[in-house]
Amino acid sequence: MGSATFVLFATQTLHVPVRGYGLLLASSAAGAVLGGLVNPVLARRVSPVPLLVVAGVIGSARAVGMGLAPDAVVLGALMACGGFTTTLWNVVTVSMRQREVPAELFGRVNSVYRMLGWGTRPLGALAGGFVAHAAGLRAPFIVGGILRGTVFLALLPVLLAAARAPRTDRGDSRTDSVP
Repeated sequence: MGSATFVLFATQTLHVPVRGYGLLLASSAAGAVLGGLVNPVLARRVSPVPLLVVAGVIGSARAVGMGLAPDAVVLGALMACGGFTTTLWNVVTVSMRQREVPAELFGRVNSVYRMLGWGTRPLGALAGGFVAHAAGLRAPFIVGGILRGTVFLALLPVLLAAARAPRTDRGDSRTDSVP
């Protein structure tokens, strides 16, 4: 929800200069690069569900924290954390789909996953704009983080049940290894 008004939040609320804004964006990218280097190792050593739980909890808390950030340094650290945990989520979920989804359904499952993941972002941005207009530029992050946490908690039983379900060998050419 905060993506639509992020530039306003950074420049007007936290008084980040133009160059500082670029550094904020770079901090997110730096976290993602670090995540890209570290997360495959984590995914090989820790089972997927705990990693997804950590990424979900941190992602929700991070969004709320961004709305409460007192300055650009804290915001930048939270953005780096966001880049790291987003990469963690992606490494784990892509690997899980490659392992668990039958080859003949893989394209369809990926399409639905991307439609839900990326297709709802414009709706969240629109809602974030309305929330920012009504309650200020910090509010979309706080509301978005709370909503994200609520949805995650609602879906957590499904994730935990899937973790307890017996695995079956798909018997296709895809690998079980993490990239």
